[in-house]
Amino acid sequence: MYTDYWGLKEKPFENTPNPRFLYPSQEHREALRKLFYAIGSEKGCALLTGEYGCGKTHLVRTVMSNLVPDKYEVALINYPLLGRDEFLQEIFREFGHESTSNDRAQSFRELSRFFSKNMALNKKNVLIIDEAQIIEDPEVYEELRLLLNLQAEDRFMLNILLVGQPELREQISKYPQLNQRIPIRFHLERFGQQDTVNYIRHRLKVAGADKEMFSEVALYLIYRISEGVPRLINSLCDLSLLEGATREVDVIGEEILKQVV
Repeated sequence: MYTDYWGLKEKPFENTPNPRFLYPSQEHREALRKLFYAIGSEKGCALLTGEYGCGKTHLVRTVMSNLVPDKYEVALINYPLLGRDEFLQEIFREFGHESTSNDRAQSFRELSRFFSKNMALNKKNVLIIDEAQIIEDPEVYEELRLLLNLQAEDRFMLNILLVGQPELREQISKYPQLNQRIPIRFHLERFGQQDTVNYIRHRLKVAGADKEMFSEVALYLIYRISEGVPRLINSLCDLSLLEGATREVDVIGEEILKQVV
């Protein structure tokens, strides 16, 4: 492991959604602001899209880490490639319960009672669906619409956050009755050059770095090669730190970058 060589407390460029490493770019701050507003103000549904590797799941984990259990009941579905009946059952499971019936209508009524009970306890129900672009069954979209029809005293009983790649927007547009029920939307763009540099420095600092580890040329090359996609930035930086430690260099430069690409 290269952490000892570089004087780091941990590896800074793991491709796992650790909220501690979230870089607060203007884009990410705006996305979080809208997501927290959608959930806290019970807007019913919000849509977060972005290209593969741009940090959507990282944002989701950050949101979840801030939803305290005594105020929010949260369920996360990571793989929504499900049929209509399976979808309802999966919602039950992710909320930590099992439906007492395989009948869809009965399951829907049980969910409604579950949400009502939480609301009586002053808890907000939140369903997060990641990788939502893989939903294939049109009836699942219809089920989402019906879930958004569950309201009590002018409040949504369930708040839904749909997260996916850009094609999710087009898929949802095919279902106007659902599309009209999504008041808050945000599309996460790739980093520009300065945000790429700041992102790298931010993650290094969180990991315990107290000095520059990449030359200006190396930082520029990382931006050009990754095209500002955080997941690719992480991979390039991780391999560069490993190669740099192996070669016992003081700073990652152009030669190291060309070696790891």
